[in-house]
Parts: sequence; C-alpha cells; structure tokens
Amino acid sequence: MERDELRKLFLFEKLTDDQLDMLLSRGAVESYEQGDYIVRQGEEATCFVVLIEGEVQMQTDTGTGIVSLPRTSQPGVYGGATMAYMGERAPQTYIHSLVAMAPSRVFELPASKFAHIITEWFPMAMHLLEGMTFGGRAQREIIDRRQRLTALGTITAGLTHELNNPAAAAVRAVSELRTLIRASRDQLAALAEAGIAPHKLTTLVQMQEKCAAAVGTLPKRSPMEVSDAEDALGEALEEIGVDDAWDLAPALVNAGFDMQGLEKVRTKVGEEYTGAALRWLADAVEISQMLSEVTEATERITTLLASAKQYSQMDRAPFQFVDVRDLLDSTCMMFKGKLPPDITVVTDYDPTLPQIPAYGGELNQVWTNLIHNAIDAMGDQGTLTIRTSHDEDEAIIEIGDTGPGVPDAIKDRIFEPFFTTKSVGKGTGLGLDISYRIIAGRHGGELKVRSVPGDTWFEVRLPLREIPA
Repeated sequence: MERDELRKLFLFEKLTDDQLDMLLSRGAVESYEQGDYIVRQGEEATCFVVLIEGEVQMQTDTGTGIVSLPRTSQPGVYGGATMAYMGERAPQTYIHSLVAMAPSRVFELPASKFAHIITEWFPMAMHLLEGMTFGGRAQREIIDRRQRLTALGTITAGLTHELNNPAAAAVRAVSELRTLIRASRDQLAALAEAGIAPHKLTTLVQMQEKCAAAVGTLPKRSPMEVSDAEDALGEALEEIGVDDAWDLAPALVNAGFDMQGLEKVRTKVGEEYTGAALRWLADAVEISQMLSEVTEATERITTLLASAKQYSQMDRAPFQFVDVRDLLDSTCMMFKGKLPPDITVVTDYDPTLPQIPAYGGELNQVWTNLIHNAIDAMGDQGTLTIRTSHDEDEAIIEIGDTGPGVPDAIKDRIFEPFFTTKSVGKGTGLGLDISYRIIAGRHGGELKVRSVPGDTWFEVRLPLREIPA
C-alpha cells in the first residue's frame, strides 16, 4: 500500500509523511470475501482495522439477538480494537463483529502498535478520550435509565387512570347489588307471607327472567320517548294504588315494561299481589342492570390489561412476526389517560399491511417516544394522526402532529444523543436517539422527519421480510 492511498482515508489525512510511513511499516493490507468475518465478537482483540474499499457491517450479539448497524462502504470507517490505548481498562476481546458484506480490503494495525501510536502521538487526546469514554458511558447509562423510568411513569399513570374508572364502577355496582339483592329477598318473602299461590309465583319468576333479559337489548328510544313512557306507567301504577309508583316506573320502563305488561301482572298474580309483584320485578331489573355494569367494568379492565400485555410483549418471543397495528393500538391505549381533552387521535390503518418480523417490545418503545414527543409539541390541543401503509418491500408507519414543527436549523440534529429542544428537566435528548437505534440498528429500517409549522411527520420504514444477519 502506498502512502498517498493511506492519506486518502479521512482517519489519516492530517498525518505527516513520517507518521504515515510508520503506520505502513507496522500495519498490513488484508482482503476479505463477502460473508467473511474481519473481526469476530468475543475473540481476542488483536488488531485495529480501517476500511480501504468494499462494504462492511458492524454486528453485536446481545441477549435478545444480533444488533446490526447499517452497512457502509465509506473508506476510512474503522473497527476492531478501537480502545486498545486504554490497556487493561479496555475489553481484551472484540466487543463487536465486523463482517465483509462485499469483497473488501482493509488496513490492519496490531492492537499493541495502535495503542503505542495513540499514546505517543496524541497524549492530550488520549486523556480526553479516556474521560469521554468512561464519563460518557456512565452519564449515558444514568440518563438512559432515567429516560426509561420517565416513559414507564407516563405509561403507568395513564394505565392507572384508565383502570381506576372501571374499577370504581365495579365497586359501586357491587355495593348497590348487595342492597338490591337484600330488598329482592324481602319482597319475595312478603309475597310468600301474603299467601301467593305457587303457580302464580312461578309465572312471576318467568316474567322476571324476561324483564331481566330485556335490559340493554331493547331498541333505542329518545330521552323524550323514555320520559313519556315513565310518566304513563307511573300514572297507571298510581291509579291502581301501588305505593312508590314513580320510583318503580323508570326501572320497569328500562326493561320494556308497558301498559300491556302491567295488565298481564294484574291478571296473572291478582290485584292483591300486584304492588308487591311489581316491586320485586323492579328490583330484579335493577339487579340485572348492576350485573351488566359489573360485567362491562371487568371487561374494560381485562381489555386494558390485555393492551398492557400487548404493549410490554412480556409473553412473546423477542423476535417474531407482529401486527404493527396491534402494537400501535396498545401504545395509544397506554396514553389514553394522559391525553389532554382537546387533542384528537386519528388512525388510518392499511388493512392490507402484512405482519412484519420485528422486536415488538422495542417497536412499542419507539411508538411511545414518537407519540409522547407529538403530544408535548402540541401542548393542550391539536390532532395526532397515526397511519400505516406499505410498498413492495417495506412497512410504512407515520406519526404526525399539528404542533409548531421542527425548525430547519435543527432537523439534522434531532436524532443525535442528548440533543433536545425541551426545557431543563423535561427532556434527556435520548428518546429519538434510542428510537433511531432501534429502527436502523435493530431492524435495518429508516426513521426520518419532515416538518412545516402545523404539520410534522415522523416516518418509520421497516422491512417486510427478515433480513439475514
């Protein structure tokens, strides 16, 4: 390899001729075929490598699978024993793999030689790098944990708020049920003491079952129609001498009870038992209503818990085929209790979008970050739009808001770690960085933004088919 060819690499462009000659005397050029490992994670870190030509990809094997960074053919990109200058304070094995994705040539420098050169040529830079590496790593870990805890707190607050309403409704309904069941038993005992015939009681039980079954299944009526029906039934009950007629009328009307039903009760059970029979029927109808409320409340709780389970993906394999629409819905459900009343959520899902291979839980983290940012940007009012589509190769997910937009001056920086436009204490600058790394690094997709005031869109593109590692 000639000195001028080495100088063309951006990493070495400012070095002197003597320095380039020293590199050439200590390093070597190696060639690799497509699919060859240039360095392999876990093996002894023996060399620092710089791409001369070809295409490479950095891969890291984690507990949940292989994380692959985008492929690159940029001459001068480097990998391998990049922290050899730290000596024993650096990992003694490669912390990642570097794979040739096309026939490639690289310049390889032994790790010990690389460490000596950095120490001798750039002593001040070495100390700065050490501080940035260890300090930055600690800072990143702290802020990353804080980011996750903040997101968890937001989601937990919303879920708690949503669970509280149906839970409170169920508790209230159960309390009323106790009172109603006690009253129903008393009414039934009063009928028995009054000497009602068994066959009349059987008829009354059958009527009670029909009334209870009718609750919630009748054709809808306007408030005026319901009010008129209650007035008519209340007057009729009063005329035949039924006590508390106006208290019984609403429950009976709700079960479809009308003048014909009243006449049927009078005929079947007799005048002397009509008042007690109607009270028992009204209690039975209200018990059925309360049971419906308990059922609705518990179903709502079950739905919320199912959404939370879907959001967390806690019972799923880390990597599998997932329905993006289900993931988006579960994330929106987590935010429901935190949305200001004047923010409208609009979804426009492509029904033909197929399932995609992905880490479901990590994609939910992306949706959480993007939706949270959109809500923050809009403040108290606006429209949050979530839509999906696809082309031949990619699923497309877009999350838009009607906030003030992202200024052109910072569009190129919003995905940088620690960069934030939020005030102190309200943002860590890691949300979009984490989202980008999940989309691009974990899934081989794209995350980009387009924005004008009042119309901002974050577009996520994900492969429809699994990309071989």
